[in-house]
Amino acid sequence: MKVSVIGAGNVGATCADVIAHKELANEVVLLDIKENYAEGKALDMWQTAPVNMYDSRITGSTNDYSKTADSEVVVITSGLPRKPGMSRDDLIATNAKIVKSVTEQVIKYSPNAKIIVVSNPLDVMTYCAYLTAKIDPSRVFGMAGILDTARYRAFIATELNCSPKDIQAVLMGGHGDTMVPLPRYTTVAGIPVTELIDADKLEAIIQRAKTGGGEIVNLLGTSAWYAPGAAAAQMVEAIVRDQKRIFPVCAWLQGEYGLKDIYLGVPVKLGKNGIEEIIELQLNEDEMALLNTSAKAVKEVMDVLDTIDY
Repeated sequence: MKVSVIGAGNVGATCADVIAHKELANEVVLLDIKENYAEGKALDMWQTAPVNMYDSRITGSTNDYSKTADSEVVVITSGLPRKPGMSRDDLIATNAKIVKSVTEQVIKYSPNAKIIVVSNPLDVMTYCAYLTAKIDPSRVFGMAGILDTARYRAFIATELNCSPKDIQAVLMGGHGDTMVPLPRYTTVAGIPVTELIDADKLEAIIQRAKTGGGEIVNLLGTSAWYAPGAAAAQMVEAIVRDQKRIFPVCAWLQGEYGLKDIYLGVPVKLGKNGIEEIIELQLNEDEMALLNTSAKAVKEVMDVLDTIDY
């Protein structure tokens, strides 16, 4: 089995490294447009195999998509960060060109692959990949919810001084400030989090989760990579091992939650076929209002993509 990661930057390289360590595929291909960049990172990773005791063979390639042929899963991390003076529309146009080109090559060589999009702006880049791939949307989806819930759960674990393993949470909506963490569906070893953390502290944790990416940027001067890379790898694991995991994933909605023709974060069942089921929670009025607000923000960005030439 082969898994390919497109983009050998920090997120892509971390994702490939985790996939190899977990032995999720016989072969992991890391591809980048920068000459010898993926080859160098892949070689460095492969040399950790005798130390970390894994068999997955990691290979790198400079823009040769034939090396990715017949991949079971392809993770797309390619794209540029937003630069000073660059408008949101400029970022969308720039990264849409990249994601479109990458997706065309992915589908050419791996027509049956499941495609996980990590490129930003996440929701609209997933939409771009779907429009380009022209395959069932159950096989094109975005990674954001797992990262966002990981941050949310990590902050709760810090507050309670408990193991993050015991914390389960659901988060919905777009990847950004309008995301919708759901305290009502958040538990610690089965105990509702609202019984363990005061409302004010919980609200502060929710707000921190919403701006978790920005917090990392302020500290590092660049965006996060360990958590995003690991989150994408967890999605790969659910697919290649057919785990039927319930994860928040950026999925194509066709009437679910009263929303249509939009990519948005919702809980899904993830298995060997990709998204095997979209799970509809019984949201209350306040939760639904937050989700609709998030959907509106995402749709505005999707509409920008529909009106530009990329």
